[in-house]
Amino acid sequence: MADEGTQQGVLLSGESNVAVRIKLEREARGWSTNALSDRLNEAGFEMNPSAVWRIENGKRRINLDEAIGFAEVFGIDLRNLVGPPQLAAQARAMELIDAVVDSFRETQRANAAYTKARDALDAYLAEHPDIREEADVMVSNAMAEASTQHLLETYGPPPGEHHDADADADADGEA
Repeated sequence: MADEGTQQGVLLSGESNVAVRIKLEREARGWSTNALSDRLNEAGFEMNPSAVWRIENGKRRINLDEAIGFAEVFGIDLRNLVGPPQLAAQARAMELIDAVVDSFRETQRANAAYTKARDALDAYLAEHPDIREEADVMVSNAMAEASTQHLLETYGPPPGEHHDADADADADGEA
């Protein structure tokens, strides 16, 4: 029965979790209470080093605005700061999962927009067959150029090849 209450207490003791988490985050960054206080003050959340120490050690309660300030200074979500410290790694995983899902949704929206635009072009070209071949070549060339540019930006030039900026520098004698 005591174990059950302890487990529930850990999950429901947000203020204690915040105190432990603040200390963990501060120490992980190698900051003193003075350094953390300075960062909070710079971010517009007035707090002296003594207050930071008292919060970390359960001698002082933390209000919502202060919790928001700590989360902002540490660069973490408020829900991550409030949760059980032992779940911090899982909370970070959840943030990354959210980012992946958001990116996937953006991809789905982009694919839907592409399909709609392509369908509109195809419908127009069905009514104007005399320009279909030229239009298809223009679309293919533009898409190939966009793909090439994306690959260059993402991965850089292939081994042994110079990027255009390098070629321009060579031509100007700057390399």
